[in-house]
Amino acid sequence: MFKVIQRSVGPASLSLLTFKVYASAKKDSSHKASVKVNELSLYSVPEGQSKYVEEPRTQLEESISHLRHYCEPYTSWCQEMYSQTKPKMQSLVQWGLDSYEYLQNAPPGFFPRLGVIGFSGVVGLLLARGSKIKKLVYPPVFMGLAASLYYPQQAIVFVQVSGEKLYDWGLRGYIVVEDLWKENIQKSENVKNSPGNK
Repeated sequence: MFKVIQRSVGPASLSLLTFKVYASAKKDSSHKASVKVNELSLYSVPEGQSKYVEEPRTQLEESISHLRHYCEPYTSWCQEMYSQTKPKMQSLVQWGLDSYEYLQNAPPGFFPRLGVIGFSGVVGLLLARGSKIKKLVYPPVFMGLAASLYYPQQAIVFVQVSGEKLYDWGLRGYIVVEDLWKENIQKSENVKNSPGNK
């Protein structure tokens, strides 16, 4: 067994040694046979005879190309809509986070007030049986009345702003109806005064 180890250790230890090998030129050769580095075949550049040839497209590649060209307007529209709605969504998410933070640290008495306001909306919904218009009008009105009892200053500001908006909308509606009325009257007068009716 010792002989086996000795025979395997010898070549293994020789592999760890490094040797320098020097090559010497023959004494009878001249110095003209020396070669420059750029003349070596390792560093030589092949002549520019190569030519790029594009491989023909397969049927799968053609189908994918047609599909991409077909879908391009839709993807650009989706990207545009995403870029437009992203700020709105971020503001909506921020509003939700702020509301959640407010509800976590709500002032005392907030939840009982919220319950009374919600209950008044349910009462308004119960009283509005039978008519769809009543179902749209009664719950917000009852909730607004209950909220105005707890938050009178905010209710006054809301009534002022909404009153101005309602007045503005009413004025615009009146102008539109007046213009339509005048157009109908002029059309009926033109029909009466036309030479065919005389």
